[in-house]
Amino acid sequence: MSTPELTPLSLDELAAEAATALPTKEVISLLDLNVDLDLGLDLAAPIDLAVAANANVAAPIDAAVGANILSTGSTAAALSDQGVLIDQTISGHAIATAPQDSAIDQSNDVIDDGTTDPGTADPGTTDPGTGGTTDGDVTVPTDPASMLDGDLLNVDVNVALDADLAAPVAGAVAANANVAAPIDAAVSANVASVDSSATAISQQDAIITQHLDDVTARATADQQAEITQ
Repeated sequence: MSTPELTPLSLDELAAEAATALPTKEVISLLDLNVDLDLGLDLAAPIDLAVAANANVAAPIDAAVGANILSTGSTAAALSDQGVLIDQTISGHAIATAPQDSAIDQSNDVIDDGTTDPGTADPGTTDPGTGGTTDGDVTVPTDPASMLDGDLLNVDVNVALDADLAAPVAGAVAANANVAAPIDAAVSANVASVDSSATAISQQDAIITQHLDDVTARATADQQAEITQ
């Protein structure tokens, strides 16, 4: 199957073709955004906190570690001896009180809604620039050439923001605590050694006596907040 040869157009035929010139790049916009945002925000966070605690904590730790790493003919010894006697007594009161009275009035809730009453819109006019008709806010072009004028996408941002923020916070913490943490540890290591000896000895004797008798830990947070925004 042979391919037909295409005959190029002559200069006269090219001159006879009709064309419409595009507008210059300086007068055309590809993006023009219109966004109306109306936001009314009221935030109120009254927080009342009360914590009371009586605690006995004991954490005796006994550890021994011996290691030979990349060693030849070596010895690593770790000895950890721990004797712990812990006596903890708590006789008391931990009281935390946080009364809070909050009266918050956020009554400023009127903002511009940014809308147009449909009853006041123009029922329809003729746009002399585009040769089309305008139905309210929508322009219907009748001249195809006018579609090359103006913006391809219009973006107009109108933001109306009304924010009320209120955060009264009341906190109270009371604690009675006994804490004991005797730690006994021994570590020995041979690293890349030949015919070596590593010895670690840790000996601990801990006798801990902790008493809290007839004690009171009291925390009071009294807050009265009256906020009008």
